[in-house]
Amino acid sequence: MDNKNKKFYFIAIGGIGMSGLAKYLLELGFDVSGSDIKESKYTKKVEALGAKVYIGHDANHIEPDMTVVASTAIRDDNPEKVRARELGIKVLHRSDILKMISEGLGKKEHEIQQFIGFSGTHGKTTTSGLCSYVLEKAGFDPSYCVGGIIPELDTNAKSGHGKFFVAELDESDGTIVKYHTNVSVINNLEVDHVDFYKNGFDDLLKTFRTHIDNRAEGGKVIVNKDCNGIKKLIEANPDVKFITFGLESGGVDYSARNMKFNEFGSEFDIYHKTEKIVSIELTIPGKHNIYNALAVIAALNEEGLDLEAVRPHFKTFSGMGRRFQKVAEFDGIRIYDDYAHHPTEIKTTLDSARLCNTNRLVAIFQPHRYTRLKGLWDDFKKSFGAVDKLIVVDVYSASEDAIEGINSRAFVQSFHNEDVTYIGGSMENAARKILPLLKSGDMVITLGAGDVTRIGGELKKLHDDTKAGV
Repeated sequence: MDNKNKKFYFIAIGGIGMSGLAKYLLELGFDVSGSDIKESKYTKKVEALGAKVYIGHDANHIEPDMTVVASTAIRDDNPEKVRARELGIKVLHRSDILKMISEGLGKKEHEIQQFIGFSGTHGKTTTSGLCSYVLEKAGFDPSYCVGGIIPELDTNAKSGHGKFFVAELDESDGTIVKYHTNVSVINNLEVDHVDFYKNGFDDLLKTFRTHIDNRAEGGKVIVNKDCNGIKKLIEANPDVKFITFGLESGGVDYSARNMKFNEFGSEFDIYHKTEKIVSIELTIPGKHNIYNALAVIAALNEEGLDLEAVRPHFKTFSGMGRRFQKVAEFDGIRIYDDYAHHPTEIKTTLDSARLCNTNRLVAIFQPHRYTRLKGLWDDFKKSFGAVDKLIVVDVYSASEDAIEGINSRAFVQSFHNEDVTYIGGSMENAARKILPLLKSGDMVITLGAGDVTRIGGELKKLHDDTKAGV
């Protein structure tokens, strides 16, 4: 069937994951349309590729011959979702589309042969993005769908013609069980999405066991043995042959040794058992990025790649969008933005920032979801030990209903510390109140998965307007 004869409609097409899937399908020649509540850089990107994008959700956008796609975040009373049901259209989850893509949707039979999936509580966007980047730069022409913009490639998805398909696999809603990977990399495991994993870590272990069982015939599972959650996964599944990597554990298959850190990066050797297989240089900071590089090297080595072909490109990878990304600088104040929204991610990001900064470190934190703040309240409180000043803005609800007593003001009050400040209201309002609190030499990091990412730009604009006398 001609690809152009099949129509896909994305509800909330401007999301980072949804826009990537839409872009991929557009490159394959499919008819793609969708809606979102507001225009964004992502809606503009897919429009430029030929998608029809509506601002606002409206039942009249849905036609009987469409395949309708939605994520878990789209409620059942969404008018487009309601209309699809009225027309007898099964609404596919975004994971269903990713599964179809991984199985060669719209491709010639010989093209996608190896599916490398990256998952885990932390690091899956960076590892999937890094793997896609080094394969791309080395000329392997991979296909990929990842959960963030790869800065040097300025995209989060591409339909290539090489044999590799690389994807970020989301465990947050259990849909990771749908995929049949040839290589599954599990970076780490911790309880995060407490709204879905109601029985905690046991539910998470069951989900990942199903994911492992569903891998393609002969598929490999690569895991970070330094993670306590992964150790529990290994112990609970003695019949699975895990391929392991780590920095601190003995008896791993892949290890990083001879590590040297500098202000914004590191150098290290990677060993496969007792044999040194490659030396890597990174220009992204922190021990966690050594783990990320190690995960990618392990996956590519298991695939039989010539590591020398990809080695030079690790050095030129500047990180994923919204991962310790510098967004503004003025009057000696440097502002970075990071997607970290889980306590472990936040602590890792701030500890890495402290390693490369001797001046005052200021964190601006936006809790993401009331359920996460409630379920991990005490863990969040322990995440900010590296900072000199913490500013907390209002919770980004992500369509959740508020929970009584669970909010940013109460979170700040629980610290009983004058260096922890609550600032409510819009991001514009928050920026106006934050700017006078900053001083030359500060390293400022905005943290969260919501619209806190806008604060850096708002602070720069306010500063420039003040200088210009606006």
